[in-house]
Amino acid sequence: MTPEAVWYRRAHPVSLLLLPLAWLFCLVAQGRRRAYRLGWLKTHRLPVPVIVVGNLSVGGTGKTPAVLWLAGLLRRRGWRPGILLRGYGGASRSWPQRVTPECDPLQVGDEAVLLARRSGAPVAAGPDRVAAARLLGEAGCDIILSDDGLQHYRLLRDLEILVVDAARGFGNRRCLPAGPLREPAGRARDVDFVLCNGGICAGGTRMELIAAAAVNLRDPQLTRPLDAWRGQRVTAVAGIGNPARFFAMLREAGLALDERPYPDHHPFAARDAEDWPAGSVLMTEKDAVKCASFAGADHWYVPVEARVDAGLERRILARVAGLRDGSLMG
Repeated sequence: MTPEAVWYRRAHPVSLLLLPLAWLFCLVAQGRRRAYRLGWLKTHRLPVPVIVVGNLSVGGTGKTPAVLWLAGLLRRRGWRPGILLRGYGGASRSWPQRVTPECDPLQVGDEAVLLARRSGAPVAAGPDRVAAARLLGEAGCDIILSDDGLQHYRLLRDLEILVVDAARGFGNRRCLPAGPLREPAGRARDVDFVLCNGGICAGGTRMELIAAAAVNLRDPQLTRPLDAWRGQRVTAVAGIGNPARFFAMLREAGLALDERPYPDHHPFAARDAEDWPAGSVLMTEKDAVKCASFAGADHWYVPVEARVDAGLERRILARVAGLRDGSLMG
């Protein structure tokens, strides 16, 4: 039985048994946030604006594509964004550190390398987000985007963008371990903007993830449209927070799948590829950064791009313009 089987069925008996722990988790989360807001726990204000793109539930919601979209939007408007993240899954003992496209994802985390390759912006990773953010300031960034970190209250933020998986929502709306939430669902009312990945959710704006042509892991100059595999059976590999979303995207493109889900941030190695059937293998871009060193000639990744309503873009840019003027910074 997986956690998802418990978290996304409100009446699941295991969830009911875990309710006392969930109440305690919610209480601690609320108390911790209050302690930071009242100044009982120390916070840090950076000399540049900070925007957090985060979620309330564990598992994948689409934060990283949203960060890439936002970084591109800001760069086109003359900002010099830097991207900050924890470096989850990285085994390095040296933190914080600047992340480059050439970094080892097993050392700094798969998402960090993906962001460094795709964003064109400076990226810094480390459990101490304040220290990592200062590296971005030294790199000349004039605005910081935090990938995740909604609950990292030590670093003060100027805007909060919540990303919600529209299909799964907040599950049974219970805190861990009885449900998927890191904070009570009511926390969503306090953020500045809500992006609903793949549909409609309360108080939010729809965000769609659009698949681009698949890219060959051995030869990134070689691409292939997804419909080239239409009607064929391919192996689909996903070590992300919600593999089902990736598999659904491929099925919607007309592909027949041999699904191979792995835990989020799975440390892929050559032995994993030995278990994949012969023929085409399609994977997420996040997984590809760890599989490139042992990829076969018929291994491909599918990049996605976030698309957001133009009206929301204008509203976000208007708020960000206020950050540049200093009118929103406390």
